[in-house]
Amino acid sequence: MSKTAAIIGGGVIGGGWAARFLLNGWDVQVFDPDPQAERKIGEVLANARRSLPGLTDVALPPEGKLTYHASIAEAVAGADWIQESVPERLEIKHATFAEVQAACAPDAVIGSSTSGFKPSELQQGAARPEQIMVAHPFNPVYLLPLIELVTTSADEGLVEKAKEMLTSLGMYPLHLKKEIDAHVADRFLEAVWREALWLVKDGIATTEEIDNAIRYGFGIRWAQMGLFETYRVAGGEAGMKHFMAQFGPALKWPWTKLMDVPDFTDELVDLIAGQSDEQSGAYSIRELERARDNNLVTMMRGLKAENWGAGALLNAQEREMRVGTVHGAVAADLPADALVETAYRTVPLDWTDYNGHMTESRYLQAFADATDRFMAIIGCDAEYISSGGSYFTAETHIRHIDEVHAGALITIRTRVIMGEGKKMHLFHEMYEGERLLATGEHFLLHVSLETRKPTPPAAHIEEALVRFAKGHAALPQAEGVGRAIGAPR
Repeated sequence: MSKTAAIIGGGVIGGGWAARFLLNGWDVQVFDPDPQAERKIGEVLANARRSLPGLTDVALPPEGKLTYHASIAEAVAGADWIQESVPERLEIKHATFAEVQAACAPDAVIGSSTSGFKPSELQQGAARPEQIMVAHPFNPVYLLPLIELVTTSADEGLVEKAKEMLTSLGMYPLHLKKEIDAHVADRFLEAVWREALWLVKDGIATTEEIDNAIRYGFGIRWAQMGLFETYRVAGGEAGMKHFMAQFGPALKWPWTKLMDVPDFTDELVDLIAGQSDEQSGAYSIRELERARDNNLVTMMRGLKAENWGAGALLNAQEREMRVGTVHGAVAADLPADALVETAYRTVPLDWTDYNGHMTESRYLQAFADATDRFMAIIGCDAEYISSGGSYFTAETHIRHIDEVHAGALITIRTRVIMGEGKKMHLFHEMYEGERLLATGEHFLLHVSLETRKPTPPAAHIEEALVRFAKGHAALPQAEGVGRAIGAPR
């Protein structure tokens, strides 16, 4: 059953929330008095549609329905989640919450995107204060998973509901039970920002030099290990105690000016703006957004391969997405006389080449992933492989039939040409809708991971494989099976 989210305020953050919900199958109802709201949200959605679906190796659910409404009361009607993203003025937020609570369901989650106000401040004068909580995201909301979920005097049932909903969206709810101005992450950002302003003002570094210090250095480390784990590693084998003993005294040295703020004089503003224009002025904001999204998708998919940080979060989301679908099935759940759907996914941005279509190596990856999925279906899963048996590919033949572009929703259907003893012969067909894109033919041998030599598989694996081989033998022959590149006469 479809869930409904109400978005109150459709700027960059509200639009990002709308995209995150919509692309995860929720219906989204928007209220924003700005006459440009639909255009602005549309532009955010365009960025989200080209980047978010490619994060996971399982396709997102069908996109929900997006509607715009003339009043808050209309927008929140029937909503399970209501996200407030209005300007950072407390009186505006209080008036918004009053209208929301007058019309919404009492068991709906009301989250605020506020980056600075505490939940106790937001709840002042509210009809049901326990219904309101801070749900502070990070831009772009449709890609970055962190949500600072700050709750005081909250309904515990609603808090758990909020955490479950955010997790289902592929987000990470960092639940903070103690409130503080600007929560946690923005306090770090402000500290770095404050120091950077002094470095520019004092002529120590330009905006570009400061950005380079971050993106070529500690920014990469922080993206996968955070702060404390990074410093634990820096302490060597002795760990955090050694690091603190070695570098702790430096905290008393007068290195930083974190407690002072430079005056935002016209001179300083012009200096920073001028350097920023020189650094990035060759690109439009939309071009920078697309570059940012491309890089975020690529980095997060790299972490996904390592099952680390934000990548581990994506893997957990995929496992939940597979539950109850054909992609979570085992052999006994599937008919033997039908092709097996082994992939249903979106082609990510980093799978394309200089010609603007999917690069050759990614066809192999897509088919290899389909083989891995089929192996899991017949029982050669991670647990079985850890016990010492697996399949090794001996030969592969791929036919590139039609172009595949980033964002394409592809399906791979697999047939067993032969399955007996140590041998497994598979034929994959890749489609976008009804359009055949490519085929992959693969011959594999079951091996012992101890001896690295062919051995018979476990009985339950061979039984499942033979069952599919017999069922698929009755199907019409697929075009291209056994095809090879012929030598010129």
